[in-house]
Amino acid sequence: MTNACLTFRDLTLGYNSHPAVHHLSGTVKSGSLTAVVGANGSGKSTLIKGIVGSLKPMAGACAIAKDVRIAYLPQQSELDRSFPARVVDLVSLGLWPKRGLLGRITREDRAELAKALTAVGLEGFENRPIDTLSGGQLQRALFARVLLQDAELILLDEPFNAIDSKTVGDLIALIKRWHAENRTVMVVVHDLDLVRKHFPETLLMARRPIAWGGTAETLRPENLLRARRFDEAWHDDAPWCETDGPGHDPAHGHRHGHQHGHHHGHDHSPAA
Repeated sequence: MTNACLTFRDLTLGYNSHPAVHHLSGTVKSGSLTAVVGANGSGKSTLIKGIVGSLKPMAGACAIAKDVRIAYLPQQSELDRSFPARVVDLVSLGLWPKRGLLGRITREDRAELAKALTAVGLEGFENRPIDTLSGGQLQRALFARVLLQDAELILLDEPFNAIDSKTVGDLIALIKRWHAENRTVMVVVHDLDLVRKHFPETLLMARRPIAWGGTAETLRPENLLRARRFDEAWHDDAPWCETDGPGHDPAHGHRHGHQHGHHHGHDHSPAA
């Protein structure tokens, strides 16, 4: 049996008593590369925050395998770019798990930092203020920070937003490198063509899991249509969960507490 890096047990996450991720159950295999997709407000970033632990479950649980280190890259919009820091300051934050806040940076650390900057195409940028970087350059610096963290589980929230195609290609190559090193990688992505081309597994969200498994199967037109219908229903009038069942209209019958059995590797369509 393949080891699970993450296990979701009827996980429900939300804000101010309003669930944003409903009844997610299943496992993320160690060494897997998974895209998390869905419309805006479908719970993708909420799920990543729940895994990181910055958002506590409203119900259920998210279990992380023992001794797994996590590297988390938030959306750029959550970063304060006006902070007076240089590229080297930002990237060296990746050493915190090893050195602690006040730990001295060793010669080996500096060598690793230089290697990380070279790997993302930012050699010579060490002393550039971060507020002078383009969106693509900043994202490269953030990927260098993740490289330094040397984590087994890497969570990236919309890393390809508002950056040029060359940078996207370079960052995809880094993600594939992590996957080849048997790290577990989950990435929130909007571009479904990118997902189909580069991500072997996909979780399709519409505040609840619609489908989860191999990318080609998950992104079948009927699953995308179902996700859109659920998304539209949620935006209409739905503060709580909908029940499953053949012919069920997601715009009606919302009630919290109904359990959905979702297991990784299967199509979890509500009408199944």
